[in-house]
This record gives sequence, structure tokens and C-alpha cells, in this order.
Amino acid sequence: MEKTTKQATKKVVARPVKQTDKADGEGAVLANIAAMPEPYRAMGERIHAIIRASAPSLTPKVWYGMPAYARDGKVVCFFRGVIFSNTERYMTIGFTEEAKLDEGRMWPTSFALVELTAVEEERISALVKKAVS
Repeated sequence: MEKTTKQATKKVVARPVKQTDKADGEGAVLANIAAMPEPYRAMGERIHAIIRASAPSLTPKVWYGMPAYARDGKVVCFFRGVIFSNTERYMTIGFTEEAKLDEGRMWPTSFALVELTAVEEERISALVKKAVS
């Protein structure tokens, strides 16, 4: 019986999906965004475009179920809309330790985004540019 349980467990364990190139990651990120409910979908499409324009060297990928953007295989920034429920009231854009945003002894690593206007778009663009500088 123990052997059967181990075999069943092996079948259930998810295997990481290897992305072979930027195009695979781009498609996976766009599919992830397309699956988001509104208004997150529209915001996600715009954030994706901002990140791609601000840091074209970053490689898009899905990371822990979220659209993310990596340099040399290490995620620099990511965003998420609804993950656990559809009652979240904001989208989150975040940065990892790979982002060059350090300022003194304390700095923000994620931001809540309720609406995406030109002001927020400009701030996201500036943060992404700084993160990869």
C-alpha cells in the first residue's frame, strides 16, 4: 500500500514548466493576463506593455501564477490581480531583491494599484527603469 501511495503522489506533483525562449514566456504571460477578470485584465495588459517598453531586456514569464519579468533568469518585477478570490480591491505590482530600488535602510517592494492613469503609468515606468539600471 505504501508503494501505491508514493506512486499516486508522484503523479499529482506538478512539474515546473521550462520556458525555452522569450516568446514562450510572452505567450504564457499574455494568456495569464487574458484569464484575469475585469478590471484587472485591462490593467494587466497596460502594465505588461509599460514594463515591456520600459525594460525590453527583461524576459516575461509566469512566476508563482503571476506575470513576471526576469533578467538572467531571476525575476525583477511582477504583478497580480485576483489570485485567491475575486474580492481583492486592488492590483499589486511588486519588485524582488533583484530590482535595484534600494534606498537607505527601508524602501517599498510592492505597490497597490486601484486605478491606472497616466500618473501611475509614468511611476511604474520610472520604477521599472530604475529596477533594471
